[in-house]
Amino acid sequence: VQLQASGGGLVQAGGSMRLSCAASGRTFVGYDMAWFRQAPGKEREFVAVNRWTDGSTYYTYYADSVKGRSTISRDNAKNTVYLQMNSLKPEDTAVYYCAARSSGNSYRTRSYEYDYWGQGTQVTVSS
Repeated sequence: VQLQASGGGLVQAGGSMRLSCAASGRTFVGYDMAWFRQAPGKEREFVAVNRWTDGSTYYTYYADSVKGRSTISRDNAKNTVYLQMNSLKPEDTAVYYCAARSSGNSYRTRSYEYDYWGQGTQVTVSS
């Protein structure tokens, strides 16, 4: 699976942004799709995951830092996962990475648990 993230850029605090991650090489049906981010000088951290279950139901889980102002969704027909972020804050500034792993029986929030990674897209939130 090859992942290509896009949609980053510069946005003012309080604004919104939608990131996209397109998968190629195979369908991501049966895969959990997640977003992570890494700010300068910090470790990569979990943002959100869209967990595959039976193909008709997906479960989502968010880091506390983005819960309530972010939505992760997927379009299987387009092999794309999205991260909509609202009420952006300067502390959201980071390189955002999409990731994929074969679906398991629970959420995974650690980066080493994901097998496939996109190249990252920079999000900068100005105050």
